Parts: sequence; C-alpha cells; structure tokens
Amino acid sequence: MTSLVKIVVLAGAFLIGHSIECLPAEFPSSGTYVELETPLASSHPLGGYLRRPNRADPSPAVVLLHNCTGNWRYTDERWGKRIASWGYVALSVDSFAARGIKGSCTERTSSNFASDAYRALAFLAQHPAVDPARVAAIGFSVGGLFVLASVERGAFEQASSNKFRAAVAFYPPCVILKGDMTVPTLILIGERDDLNSADDCRDMVAGRDSMGISRDKNRGIPIQLVVYPDAYHAFDVPNLKRPAEILGHHLEFNQAATDQSVAALREFLNATIGDKEKAK
Repeated sequence: MTSLVKIVVLAGAFLIGHSIECLPAEFPSSGTYVELETPLASSHPLGGYLRRPNRADPSPAVVLLHNCTGNWRYTDERWGKRIASWGYVALSVDSFAARGIKGSCTERTSSNFASDAYRALAFLAQHPAVDPARVAAIGFSVGGLFVLASVERGAFEQASSNKFRAAVAFYPPCVILKGDMTVPTLILIGERDDLNSADDCRDMVAGRDSMGISRDKNRGIPIQLVVYPDAYHAFDVPNLKRPAEILGHHLEFNQAATDQSVAALREFLNATIGDKEKAK
C-alpha cells in the first residue's frame, strides 16, 4: 500500500466533465441508482448507477471509475450506456457522494478511493444479472490509476476474494506503477497528453520507471498500450471540442482517437470477458 499512496499523492489528475451522448442501443438497457453497501457495512457506503442489458442470461459486467470531478453521471452517459448496449452490465461508481466530496481535482486524492473498485465488484458478484467470473474494471484519469492499482500484483489485489478478469485505463498516470498485472490490461492515452505522460506508460510496460523501480518485462500478464499520436488528455470528452487550458495543462477532444478507443475497448472486452461468439 505504500507505493499506492505515493501514486495517489503524485496523481494530480484533473478533468472536466463528460458530455451526455445518446447512442443507438444494440441491447436496450435500463438503469437505476443503487446502493452498493448498507450504512452498517461502511461509514461511507458506496452508490452507483447500474445499467442492465435486456437479456435473460447472466451477463459479463464492468465497473466504471470516474475522474476527479466526481461526475459519475457523465461517465454513465458517455460510457456506461454504450457498454450496456454491447450486452454488458455497467456500474458507474459514485465515489464522492457518501464522502461529502464534490471534486478533488485541486487537492491530493485520497487513497481511500482505491478500494472502491473492489467494493463495487463485491456488489456485482452477488447480483443475479451478473456472471461474477466475467467482470472488468474501467477508469478515467485518476480513476484509471485506481483501476491499474487494483489489478497490479500485491497485497491490495490479493486482499479481495473476488477478482477482476480484465482492466482498462484511459489516460492514467503510469508513473511509479510497476506494471506487474494479474489480468489482461489495456491502456489508452494520447501522445500529446501533458498531464499523464504516454512515455511513463511506455516505461511501465517495458518494466522501467523514473523512480528506479524495475521488473522483468516478461513478468505478469502483458499490457496492451495504445497511444494516439495527435491526442491530448481527455481526448474522449466532447465538451472539449473547444480546447481548454487547466492549471497549465492542455485538454482537447479528438474525434478520431475517441472512435478508435471505442473500437479498441469493445474488441478488448469481447476478447476478455465477452460472449465468445462475439469475440470471433
């Protein structure tokens, strides 16, 4: 956990909200806000928005972790709705409401959020609509950091009896992470991201980092890294069609990178947790 705390302190991952986008559904889905825990289970019980595809059999599922703005609604509208239309249960976690936080982009992010992915997984593992053997975690910016930390080999990952089967991180801070992943992992990031460096992710995948931590690059399950040449941080956020400069960092929407990331994500989910006939 020491390394995780260091990661969190260094991750000044700020990102303005995602815009609402309606997509044609291949699997019509319905959604509702749910309580993931009772107040007796935790002093800060989690909630989230759950979307279920219209199918009878237990479905593979994804846990979505928002960025530092805490706007789970945009995470759901932009990605939860889309992923549910592909036939997955999608749970967009609300990490801030129970903690009384409205945003953490200008403050050090609490390491307490690191457990939220597994708390959500515990909820899904008991849900009758979910196949507990096929659950993936997806996170954005600092949410991507927590997703990667959740599946990296170590005490944190080993503490949970429930296990993720795949992980996806959009433009995460890769610095300090060793990259010794326990499940298939996909990282999507822009070459021009000046907040979370694509080079840091390259170093992590290669088994080296700026802090002197190294590993055998053949240890752990290989990480698939996709770097979009002309993309900046938050390349998938349509609200940033007009670029923004925030605290000295450039944020900008990129349609081509977004479209490619949608295709890459769908292919990855189908191959790792999806119905096998869809992955072919």
